[in-house]
Amino acid sequence: MKLILASQSPRRKQILSRLNISFGVIVSDVDESIFSTDGTPADHAMELASIKCEEVSRNYTDYLVVGADTIVILDGNIMGKPEDKQDAILMLETLSGNTHEVITAISIQYVQKNIIHTFFESTNVTFRQIPESYILTYVDSESPYDKAGSYGIQDWSAIFVEKINGCYDNVVGFPLSRFVFELKKIGINLIQVMGIKLNPIV
Repeated sequence: MKLILASQSPRRKQILSRLNISFGVIVSDVDESIFSTDGTPADHAMELASIKCEEVSRNYTDYLVVGADTIVILDGNIMGKPEDKQDAILMLETLSGNTHEVITAISIQYVQKNIIHTFFESTNVTFRQIPESYILTYVDSESPYDKAGSYGIQDWSAIFVEKINGCYDNVVGFPLSRFVFELKKIGINLIQVMGIKLNPIV
């Protein structure tokens, strides 16, 4: 089985690499800004993940293609990637001292086998009260600009986090464990189809 990750996120690539499987990366050309936020936040994320995946799948029908979309939700409002510095600052100020939800939707599509399977994982993240100087320092690093909610839990902004309830990988952008077991649900056992062999721990 051949696998494609339809995402430009280096974080998703890094997480998926932990499975010891070979895969290619092909980024979809879908313009995320044209899609409405009608329905639930989870519906929105799943729609985007599915469309990204479908756009790549059309050209790679004999590959298993995986698309993803991550959003941050606070009080029912979706926070995407910040448009500029002030937007990033505002998002982090809003998240400060509050608990928000991170949803990552994953779409798995394999045209030749008529597989279309989309799901989402949810994790709650609680931020401490963040000093303004910390927010400004982080925003000046330019790290927030490619991340939903203007932060990446795997980088310096980890100091903002008081606690998480749920899957850490999901907050980074790819719920790895859930992904493997969703594959199993649709009849794809990675150990069998990819011939996974783990190196002994020294």
